[in-house]
Amino acid sequence: MAKKTVATLQTKSKRLTKAIKMVRSEKSGAYTFVETILDPELVNDWLAKK
Repeated sequence: MAKKTVATLQTKSKRLTKAIKMVRSEKSGAYTFVETILDPELVNDWLAKK
């Protein structure tokens, strides 16, 4: 199970997106949040990775 949140950020010259993914740890079973800021075209690829 993974949840995702996507927010759009704009700077003067670039349009960026902050993506947050909730992933489950294999060791403890606890959920952690992984976040990154990247180009909007790359968000779906990043979220699809495990």
